[in-house]
Amino acid sequence: MRAARLLWHTRVADKKTVNIREAIAVCLLLALCGCNRGRPAYTPALGEIMTLTQMRHAKLWLAGKSKNWPLAAYEVDELEEGFADAAAYHPTHKTSPVRLERIIPLMTGEPLKSLRKAIADQDPQEFQPAFDSLTKACNGCHQATNFGFNVVIRPSANTFSNQDFRAAQGQRSGTTP
Repeated sequence: MRAARLLWHTRVADKKTVNIREAIAVCLLLALCGCNRGRPAYTPALGEIMTLTQMRHAKLWLAGKSKNWPLAAYEVDELEEGFADAAAYHPTHKTSPVRLERIIPLMTGEPLKSLRKAIADQDPQEFQPAFDSLTKACNGCHQATNFGFNVVIRPSANTFSNQDFRAAQGQRSGTTP
């Protein structure tokens, strides 16, 4: 009987030891996970960000050409967010002699401002040169960062056959339904 009690206490003590070890391991794991705060779990590659930027650039043109000013304003916001993401996630890139975090806002700041004004004024004649200015800025940035082989142009066709770029009925020329 005494041997059985001793064996029982040993097993209980072993379980307590194992439980304490497991608790310590869990605490260490949680502490290590907490050390990664502030860093995103996924960082999009610059190519992914720029592919979305190219799509937004095209959609901006199609929205402006169709005088869909709310959509054009939305696309400018999305472009600006994409530029900010590119600069934040990739402050430097490969062999670029300039830092992306510096050149992106420098190159795109004024063209985006001009686009916002053209969109706010709902002026197609103001929109076109503002859009072309942004396109020129994109190409200038590509040249400055050794990616000059990537030339952006004004879209020549709508490649988004599943989206109607015309303004919604209540948004055309400021009319209401």
